[in-house]
Amino acid sequence: MFYLLLETLLLTARDVVPIAVILFGFQLGVLKRPIPNWRKVALGFIYVIVGLTFFLVGLEMALFPIGESMANQLTTAEFLHPDGAPTPFIWQDYLWVYIFAAAIGFSTTIAEPSLIAVAIKANEVSGGTVGIQGLRISVAIGVAFGIALGCFRIVVGDPIHYYIMGGYIIVVIQTFYAPKMIIPLAYDSGGVTTSTVTVPLVAALGLGLATNVEGRNPLIDGFGLIAFASLFPIISVMAYAQIVEYISKRKAATEQQEEHTDAL
Repeated sequence: MFYLLLETLLLTARDVVPIAVILFGFQLGVLKRPIPNWRKVALGFIYVIVGLTFFLVGLEMALFPIGESMANQLTTAEFLHPDGAPTPFIWQDYLWVYIFAAAIGFSTTIAEPSLIAVAIKANEVSGGTVGIQGLRISVAIGVAFGIALGCFRIVVGDPIHYYIMGGYIIVVIQTFYAPKMIIPLAYDSGGVTTSTVTVPLVAALGLGLATNVEGRNPLIDGFGLIAFASLFPIISVMAYAQIVEYISKRKAATEQQEEHTDAL
């Protein structure tokens, strides 16, 4: 345990130090200005290294193994057919896998630090027009649906490119009708979901599912869930903005009609 912690600490420091060198180098060498509150900044980098170390060790010891273990248990013959029926497995037998995938996708996305940061900044820049919780929940719904659909694809064995192409066709169509201010944010929302909390669990789920479903190749079918987790939040965020815009317009029309009626 101690050696794992020490090794992870050294590897994390190795990865973070170049970032600090670039930032400090540009600040001092290119901008030629002193670093404001450099003691606080240096302490912050130490916190980042220590925090990432504990986080990565925690992932390795807890999140990744339990995600793979859950996928293995949910796909055993004893769980799928507790009555011992010899009938072949069909996609409906994996209902709990889809539910688990959606639940884990939603919960990990809500806890994603990068999404929280983006939601707060979007709320500040938009003057409160983009709600923090509304954005987080809409992204989480997209991830939940995407991962559940990705698990369905693994079970039935369909080629992944049909789903991805279909999804991006929807994205392109939505782009023409969604509010203009939300489009860049929606596209960025797909990227922030593939971060530190979501990726390990999703990858473990996909590999565990592909390993236990007969006829599936973990290398071909096990990966790809992260693509679903990145694509469908774009759709859900633009849909969220379209719904909010529709409700706002309808409310404004109702108020205008009431004012006109009172005037008469």
